[in-house]
Amino acid sequence: MNRLTLLLLLLLTVNCSLLTAQTLSPSARVSLITYGPGQDDISSVFGHTEIRIYDPSVGLDRNYSYGGFDYKADYFILKFLRGTLPYTLSVHALYQAIYYYQQNNRSIREQLLNLSATQRQRLFEALETNYLPENRLYRYKFFYDNCATRPRDVIAEACGDSLQFPAPKKLTKSYRDWMNDLLGEKPWAQLGMNIAIGRPADAVATTWESMYLPNNVFNQLAQATIQQSSRQQVSLVSSTQTLFEPQNLPKQNLPLPLYPAFVFAVFGTLIGFITYRQYVQGKVDRSIDRLLFGFAGLCGWLLLFLCILRDDDVTAWNPSILWLLPLHLPLIFRATNGKSQRFTNLYFGITAVLLLLGLFTCTIPGGAHALFILTLLIRCVANIQQVRRTRALTVSS
Repeated sequence: MNRLTLLLLLLLTVNCSLLTAQTLSPSARVSLITYGPGQDDISSVFGHTEIRIYDPSVGLDRNYSYGGFDYKADYFILKFLRGTLPYTLSVHALYQAIYYYQQNNRSIREQLLNLSATQRQRLFEALETNYLPENRLYRYKFFYDNCATRPRDVIAEACGDSLQFPAPKKLTKSYRDWMNDLLGEKPWAQLGMNIAIGRPADAVATTWESMYLPNNVFNQLAQATIQQSSRQQVSLVSSTQTLFEPQNLPKQNLPLPLYPAFVFAVFGTLIGFITYRQYVQGKVDRSIDRLLFGFAGLCGWLLLFLCILRDDDVTAWNPSILWLLPLHLPLIFRATNGKSQRFTNLYFGITAVLLLLGLFTCTIPGGAHALFILTLLIRCVANIQQVRRTRALTVSS
């Protein structure tokens, strides 16, 4: 390491130490910045939350964001699928982010928090400590530890027992329900994410747990109260302002033929018609089964990988594995090689039972998965009937 590098590291360390030790002035303000959902990519659908520390007396204006990650990280896709991709706390000025969100037509709202000088200082020091190189990385967990829960937690810690959230109303919505509220305009992403997540997503989320979404953090903070030194309970949010109001653009919905349910309906009808014609003609073409069940098995292995190796439990206990059974690949090739009618009958019989179980246990909206399950069931019934007909012909001859 050369002298210039050592000098730069020393200056950076000294600068961070000085900033951490800095005392905010009485004119300092703390606010929560909430960016609305966007449609530019799947991560933008859920919105984003940042904490802003603004102190004009000392020329300080810093936004703390827990949503950063490195696209160029080694084994990025593998780490992303496993849930081990490290996320980081980054810091920037508000004006540096506003242009991006305006360009993507996403709302920007600021809630000024009614914190005491001690609470503001405590929050600032906690954020600066989090921003130290050895602390800024964290293990992202979709429902439980993300760019919305981290700001909520650090604010709650700085306020202590003086912060009170409203008493929860009757709880009915699950993690999955909250997620699907924001995925309606991305039906293919909605289908894929619902297939991938397991039973933990169906647990009813408490008010606190629902704040894994930025809009819910915004709404809950707007209703929260904080106790001042005089013992008086006041609103946590002293004022709210909209920094950017998105244009009311017409929704760019997918054409009907491109919706998952429509695609799988057409596909299932086509497979059903082909299967009927083949059965009437006396022979079921097994190449279709290798393609269909091979694809289902490939998807099943991916789900099993997520279920076993992902460490945030979001993909655990996934009933989709019942109909996307990993063992379809390679068992479908043995079941369709024509060497053992007994194995063929057993394979398609057990598969049919698992498909029915999957049909009634999956909580996936939209119906596309049900149409695919029914398509696979058609092939199971056709193959079982083909085996019985072959046996009957053998006996009669």
